[in-house]
Amino acid sequence: MSETNDAVVELKALVAELAARVQTLEKQAERRHPEVSEDVLLAISAACAAYLGERATVKQVHLRRGGGWASQGRAAAQQSHADLHGYGDRQAPLTLIPRRGMR
Repeated sequence: MSETNDAVVELKALVAELAARVQTLEKQAERRHPEVSEDVLLAISAACAAYLGERATVKQVHLRRGGGWASQGRAAAQQSHADLHGYGDRQAPLTLIPRRGMR
């Protein structure tokens, strides 16, 4: 009978440990993936409707962290300026506006 009691005590300890680990993981998931507020969802829906010209249904929204959009925008702006000013391996300039040192 003591073996059964020991097994039950051991199982209860394991369940308590697993419950604590699950609670920790849930807290981490909340910090990494917070809930999107209803105001944000309404703003996204309105933007989609304005862009498409008709009412749209937003099915999923994921909060993203990081600068992917920002870095892509900076790269596009820098590339357009490089093309405009004749940097890079392009042979002919885009405009006939004289640049410094080219008169």
